Amino acid sequence: MKELELKYGCNPNQKPARVYMESGELPITVVNGRPGYINLLDALNGWQLVKELKEATGLPAATSFKHVSPAGAAVGLPLSDTLKQIYFTDGVELTPLASAYARARGADRMSSFGDFISLSDKCDKATAQLIAKEVSDGIIAPGYDDDALELLKAKKKGAYCIIQIDPDYVPAEIEKKQVFGVTFEQGHNFLKIDSSCLENIVTKNKSLSEDEKRNLIISLIVLKYTQSNSVCYVKDGQAIGIGAGQQSRVHCTRLAGDKADKWWLRQSPKVLGLKFVDGIKRADRDNTIDVYTGNEYMDVLAEGKWQQFFKEKPSVFTEEEKRAWLDKNTDVAIGSDAFFPFGDNIERAFKSGVKVVAQPGGSIRDDNVIEAADSHGMTMAFTGIRLFHH
Repeated sequence: MKELELKYGCNPNQKPARVYMESGELPITVVNGRPGYINLLDALNGWQLVKELKEATGLPAATSFKHVSPAGAAVGLPLSDTLKQIYFTDGVELTPLASAYARARGADRMSSFGDFISLSDKCDKATAQLIAKEVSDGIIAPGYDDDALELLKAKKKGAYCIIQIDPDYVPAEIEKKQVFGVTFEQGHNFLKIDSSCLENIVTKNKSLSEDEKRNLIISLIVLKYTQSNSVCYVKDGQAIGIGAGQQSRVHCTRLAGDKADKWWLRQSPKVLGLKFVDGIKRADRDNTIDVYTGNEYMDVLAEGKWQQFFKEKPSVFTEEEKRAWLDKNTDVAIGSDAFFPFGDNIERAFKSGVKVVAQPGGSIRDDNVIEAADSHGMTMAFTGIRLFHH
């Protein structure tokens, strides 16, 4: 098939809409449902991301995309009991691929609501069981087990979008797109990200363990497919905070750091001990946890609305309590798609447990950024590669 007609483009008024190949066949097959324009942008970007994560780490990979940026991405490492609890994996015997998806979906559950999923490997039943529980628009993978396909086809009253990708497809050397009737052309970004990108360590601390290298490589591959400016925090093989599409780099660092902090706060005894009302929907529980770990809970208490969510009134999660718990989060990696222009990015990253850093370098204030990293005993590598994505 050379062409696929779409319902409409980015918005309902943008018709007609289609995807097509100038030469050759489309590398995708629609197994179920009807993908939209944005669905396919998410699918094709997400597939590239998980394919590269698998190639770089040797582990199954998954990503959860929303509006052409990942909300989460991860490789298939085992989950702790706490992560199993907050990722709602009960009743599922986790495979490595299912673990990767649980991590990708669970890092930023609010942003992942209604996501498009990409898997590096053939979708198995365990992964489909997890997906079946979540609100999602669709999935792309190189294949599907029969029992997994049966579960997925039942989603959205049979309209769930399921796409199969040819894993051997290689895009053309030159890619094109149009903006305002003007055609843009550039070479496809075939840049390979591996440990060789991390050899130029510029800080006093030169230590980089294999796990830290893997986390940094994951952060850089995630950034390669995240709308710029972008920053990514990674811990234990999964992105825990992604800041995308910001005009200021420090705003990316803060946004991603705030998400990483919320991820860690969800694992605190205060949050794990919350007693929710019976029958509360999973998305409402996620939103409520976000409010509870933020500054909005005082407003909820003041307005007497806590009974809508909780069986009993939780005490306020004080700033002192939050800080004490956040200080327990360590061994976090951070990557940036372009250089850090000021040391304030490093200072913010440190507050979220960052120990190792990968960024291109090349700022006129590199000395200030290195000094900030040295002040916290961090290891920082200058990759020399920029990873803008638009």
